[in-house]
Amino acid sequence: MRAIRGIWHWRGNPLRRRTDRWEAWLALGAALLIAVGAPAAGWFAGRAAHGALLTTVRLQRHERRPVWATVTRPASGTRVVPDPDTSVPHPGHPRVLARWAGPDGGPRSGEVATPRPVRAGERFRLWTDAHGRPAPPPMDEGTAGTHAGLAGAGAAVAFGGLVEGARRLAVRQLMVRRFRRWDAAWERAGQDWGRADAGS
Repeated sequence: MRAIRGIWHWRGNPLRRRTDRWEAWLALGAALLIAVGAPAAGWFAGRAAHGALLTTVRLQRHERRPVWATVTRPASGTRVVPDPDTSVPHPGHPRVLARWAGPDGGPRSGEVATPRPVRAGERFRLWTDAHGRPAPPPMDEGTAGTHAGLAGAGAAVAFGGLVEGARRLAVRQLMVRRFRRWDAAWERAGQDWGRADAGS
């Protein structure tokens, strides 16, 4: 709206310069692009991310399975275990040495994190991958939807920032051109500016 008012204001003004008109049209074009393009970019990016994440959810559900693991003994200390879905460190779960059965029925063992404090001989649920190695639980559809929404919002903001950045660069070029014309006008005025016999 501000850009439209600017164009209308300069429409019949005798002091209007060509760069003023271009600047107003640039503002209007950028506003329209942001109003229409940013939501569209966010929607397309969010939809693409959601589809990719749902494929990941289905793949993880197919490859990962919960098994019963038996604690052999506690491991030394408690560690910080990063969440693979968010890549944000959080206070670690107790870690123990445990044994469990692999997909082929063979024994597996190793140091794993437990969802709660456990003692030697206790059993707990452990997620494993297709090879029987410990793995995080599969991503759920709610988490996939949240990540897709964040991706869409990020794409919309990035599109708006890109358009606004391009507009500012164009306005900067217009200002440079305007200052050059002013300098040229002052050069033409020369040393006669303000003299009584200069015909000014």
